[in-house]
Amino acid sequence: MKAWTYITTNSHNRVLYTGVTSDLKGRIDSHKIKKYPNAFTAKYNADKLVWYQEFNSIIDARAREKQLKAGNRAKKIKLIETINPKWEDLFEKL
Repeated sequence: MKAWTYITTNSHNRVLYTGVTSDLKGRIDSHKIKKYPNAFTAKYNADKLVWYQEFNSIIDARAREKQLKAGNRAKKIKLIETINPKWEDLFEKL
């Protein structure tokens, strides 16, 4: 089963949220509609998909999420800018 690790941000690119899912389009859509209003992504409007990586298993995706969450903000920014230097919302390209 496919799985993804992803990073979202808000419209000002100030907040970074790292997550994992087996349905990337569905998960980002739920962030955009604020399906869970008390969740971090809803509270901080972190619904702009700026980076993602596909895996063949949820276990591998969770391991990558753990690795990213252990890193600092500068490392995440560098990772985002390697594939998305303009910080565009990648949701429309899914």
